[in-house]
Amino acid sequence: MEAGLDGVTFHQVDVSKKLVVYREAVAAGRIRLKPATIEKVRKGKLEKGDAVALAAVAAITGAKKTPDLIALCHPLKIEEVKPSVKVGDGWVEVTVKVVAHEKTGVEMEALTAVAAALLNIWDVTKAYEKDSDGQYPGTAIESIHVIRKVKKAQ
Repeated sequence: MEAGLDGVTFHQVDVSKKLVVYREAVAAGRIRLKPATIEKVRKGKLEKGDAVALAAVAAITGAKKTPDLIALCHPLKIEEVKPSVKVGDGWVEVTVKVVAHEKTGVEMEALTAVAAALLNIWDVTKAYEKDSDGQYPGTAIESIHVIRKVKKAQ
């Protein structure tokens, strides 16, 4: 399928000739939050619920929904999504490992999983992060990146 925009064409990469191999990617990112919000996260005292548990579930959902969100991604049979959530001083960090035996990598699934988890944390903490004007001057999602990717022939 091709679509055009100002003479540029888009297409999904042809992976038909590639071999199925073990693929793994680990991605991470952080959200900066106020100290008082971090304390509520640590104690599980958010009105909307447990941010850490929600982030883990959102990461799994995000990885599985990646081809619905990233236009040129191939649908993959994901075999493992392993999220980890760490609460620090002023931040929550999400790390996600994604594994599949496929013809193409799983980096986008890992990155999307991290983004989905962090956005869900933002959603459940936003009431505590607003200033008097309803803005979020200190809240930020930062540094979403791939830590590692692995490709091993069988």
